[in-house]
Amino acid sequence: MTRITHITILICVIFFFGKTTLTAQETTLTKPSTLIQPPYLKAGDTVAIVAPSGVVKNGIDEIESAKTLLKSWGLHTIVGKNVFNKANHFAGTDDERCTDFQSALDNPTVSAIWCARGGYGTVRILDKLDYTKFKQHPKWLIGYSDITGLHNQFHNEGIESIHGIMCLSLPNDLNEIKEPIATFKAAIFGKPLSYTVEGSKYNRTGQVTAPLVGGNLTLLHTMLGSKTSINIDGKILFIEEVGEYKYHIDRMLQSLKRAGYFDHCEGVIIGGISKVRKNTTDWGTSIEQLFLDALADYDFPIAFNIPAGHEKDNRALILGRTIDLNVTKDKSTIVFK
Repeated sequence: MTRITHITILICVIFFFGKTTLTAQETTLTKPSTLIQPPYLKAGDTVAIVAPSGVVKNGIDEIESAKTLLKSWGLHTIVGKNVFNKANHFAGTDDERCTDFQSALDNPTVSAIWCARGGYGTVRILDKLDYTKFKQHPKWLIGYSDITGLHNQFHNEGIESIHGIMCLSLPNDLNEIKEPIATFKAAIFGKPLSYTVEGSKYNRTGQVTAPLVGGNLTLLHTMLGSKTSINIDGKILFIEEVGEYKYHIDRMLQSLKRAGYFDHCEGVIIGGISKVRKNTTDWGTSIEQLFLDALADYDFPIAFNIPAGHEKDNRALILGRTIDLNVTKDKSTIVFK
């Protein structure tokens, strides 16, 4: 074999492996695929109410109110047999809460699973759940706060879900939360969903189209490093929080940042950061500036004042759905595709 032939073969090998490596890199950075959208609800469909987290203490009236609301929309309701159980902090034992949730997942006649409340507890049942039958009959999950753990799991199973009000969110006078209820109904019945909210001087301006993911910051942080953590590459991250010190919030953001969580993120929208605790040592900046400082190394748009989280104005967000996000100092717009 001649020297020229050796050189020709070497060039071909380098070109082939170089091309293969480049393709792998390109694949890694491509936009995420579209998630499965469960069928929208219609009159006559059934909603299962379950309590996968904290105890539903004195919540009978709220559950009845939830059933009445669903009935007014032409929907049937079934309530998990363990919803009103109590096992210390939780709405029943881990096995009882898991049984109710698994039953709702597996039931082909159930079109949506509406969580009674959050609190703490979903992380204890995540690894017990089986999505085999669910994937044959996908259905909507509705909830927020601690339910973020389940939203993450749905996302990783390839299914959209709804970040929205829960049964115990319902006040005696439903007119107090007309917008959250209206957007919840729109989300489950497949009506157009979009928001235009007041801007903020802290907004980092920009425009992007990408899938929306996220939820409660503590839960996103808790899932880090586990199979229930979500990959936010090419996505817009929604964050809300309640009852934390500013330094706790910064610590979680720094932890996510050090793990490379935000490296290929397309944007961040900040919902309600409610009931921030006062520390003996003053943090020294606003909560908005805290987020901007923690995310200063990135150039994606950041929108504040999004009405979703632990406050009364908790409007529905379809997680996993692609949105058009346009952020200016004057206003932010979110349009679900």
